[in-house]
Amino acid sequence: MEIKDSISDHFLDGTSAPRSKKKHSSSPTVIVIGGGISGIAAARILHNASFKVILLESRDRIGGRIHTDYSFGCPVDMGASWLHGVCNANPLAPLIRCLGLSLYRTSGDNSVLYDHDLESYSLFDMDGRRVPQQMVIEVGEAFGRILKETEKVRDEHTNDMSIIQAISIVLDRHPELSLCRQEGIAQEVLQWYICRMEAWFAADADMISLKSWDQEHVLSGGHGLMVEGYYPLIKALAEDIDIRLNHRVAKIFNGCNKVMVKLEDGNHFVADAAIITVPLGVLKANLIEFEPKLPEWKNTAISDIGVGNENKIALRFDNVFWPNVELLGIVGPTSYACGYFLNLHKATGHPVLVYMVAGRFAYDYEKLSDEAAANLVMLQLKKMFPDATEPVQYLVSRWGTDPNSLGCYSYDVVGKSEDLYDRLRAPLGNLFFGGEAVSLEHQGSVHGAYSAGVMAAENCKRHLTERVGGLEKIQLLSFKGEALDATVPLQISRM
Repeated sequence: MEIKDSISDHFLDGTSAPRSKKKHSSSPTVIVIGGGISGIAAARILHNASFKVILLESRDRIGGRIHTDYSFGCPVDMGASWLHGVCNANPLAPLIRCLGLSLYRTSGDNSVLYDHDLESYSLFDMDGRRVPQQMVIEVGEAFGRILKETEKVRDEHTNDMSIIQAISIVLDRHPELSLCRQEGIAQEVLQWYICRMEAWFAADADMISLKSWDQEHVLSGGHGLMVEGYYPLIKALAEDIDIRLNHRVAKIFNGCNKVMVKLEDGNHFVADAAIITVPLGVLKANLIEFEPKLPEWKNTAISDIGVGNENKIALRFDNVFWPNVELLGIVGPTSYACGYFLNLHKATGHPVLVYMVAGRFAYDYEKLSDEAAANLVMLQLKKMFPDATEPVQYLVSRWGTDPNSLGCYSYDVVGKSEDLYDRLRAPLGNLFFGGEAVSLEHQGSVHGAYSAGVMAAENCKRHLTERVGGLEKIQLLSFKGEALDATVPLQISRM
């Protein structure tokens, strides 16, 4: 017999609470769904406040879209890898300092490449010829001006449009920017800049909102790679938390005083509240059923926020045959044809290149086998460096088709409503929502996901404290309980 037929009708009206006592215990129970950094942060907060917490994760590992792979003999982040905002204002800074983790700064503030500066790079065309540095600098300056001019286009139009439409309008208005309209290498370099912009949003430029593309509050301090990878931070946050791996949630029953979470295998858990931190792509695909069904305003928020895709092909070599620069770019006639390699040898000393693709290109790469994807990348690399050796190992991510993620991170689509994120993060009775997409100001970032988990936990804690009463308000501590000394500096390098 289906669970709904046997118990959920009574459960939802509060007359029955399966596998739980009707009388509240001194410690409320909370189920956290999703073992990424947002879910782990939420569980950490509640665990430290003496709540009983169970974290359910569908994968066989924690971290979610943070995934540090060690199969190369060194850490390689196949998901999130940057700290966006290398400063003490970043909410992850105290944890990073406490753990002694080091950062490699790849850009300062206001870089036209977002997470890189034009200090350490080499660009090549599709035939492997080196692009003159002066050309890259001139087009980069023009691109910065183009983006500035799109603000005027936005002010002139009531209706939203894509950023690529606005760029086209700017180029039509300003003949002095003809360098960027000419066919040939200058136009290909411009497409590479657009490609880098698309990587920031994990979406093609014709999908990105002109109204919102530059409205994100980016923390100061530039951007830094986590040299040892993100996993040490995840591991420390998860210490002593009751985490159940390979527990895929199929249905959530939201009663007036209890929540029941049913797993794919038929087992279920009951608690006073639940925090949902699964990726937005999973919610979009309706992989979790809700009883009662989510209201229309919540479903609209889920459907109308975009989810982008970005993938990595990591290649380990026996020897280094490329120049000592941070990035190796490939320019082309369209942004789809462009790409770039991140040189981890520059940042970490390991002979690893990571090819990064975003948007439609990222989805197309997922149609290839791992071997075919690595071979396609190597074809271009051998054009750039004829003496390139074959990789001894390779890794390929597939975030867009991974059923546990179905995308990388959220972005603003053209014409979105102003209150979408407010509706997405709004609680529903005993259900609270976390994850990078519900971050107040930092969607798409690790610290945004972390902050969203903290916020959901605090809201849940307040809700249960008011409902149950008698709970002593416990001061929030660090993940190990010791004070986090703000005088200890972040360990930052740039070689």
